[in-house]
Amino acid sequence: MDHDSYSDTYIKGILDEVKTIAMIGASANTVRPSYFVLKYMLSKGYDVWPINPGQAGKEILGQKVYASLEDLPDTPDMIDVFRNSEAASQIVDEVIASGQLPKVIWMQLTVRHDEAAQRAEAAGIKVVMDRCPKIEYGRLSGEIGWAGVNSRTLSSKRPALKAGFQHRGLSPNKKT
Repeated sequence: MDHDSYSDTYIKGILDEVKTIAMIGASANTVRPSYFVLKYMLSKGYDVWPINPGQAGKEILGQKVYASLEDLPDTPDMIDVFRNSEAASQIVDEVIASGQLPKVIWMQLTVRHDEAAQRAEAAGIKVVMDRCPKIEYGRLSGEIGWAGVNSRTLSSKRPALKAGFQHRGLSPNKKT
């Protein structure tokens, strides 16, 4: 996998397939990026399980906070890593050793560890590095264009508007 460039099809496929997200490094601080991403992904219908040992047992945005991946009620579809690159490597190793493999390990902006990505992919896990699912969802759905940001997506088709939050081009995940 070329981690310098991801196709829109690859990213969209992940965002369409994933229903549950474990967010490692979630913050209760309303000005932290992980708080924004947690709030946004919840608004799009994803089940997000915040992981933060210092906040364990409390709630962030109405979601119970867990101390670690081992404390989660189930294996998440995706693990979103809001930690540095070295911590991401350790997280990948812990996930592989646990045998409870997610479909995706997503490393946030500035987080990249190519060797950890190779280990995860060898275990059958898709990997995205140095990207944000909130930004990618907004870009692929067209929402980011509403703020005047170049989404790098051109289309002559106008997406159908729906009630509530717009899910242009991406199907919102419904809880099953």
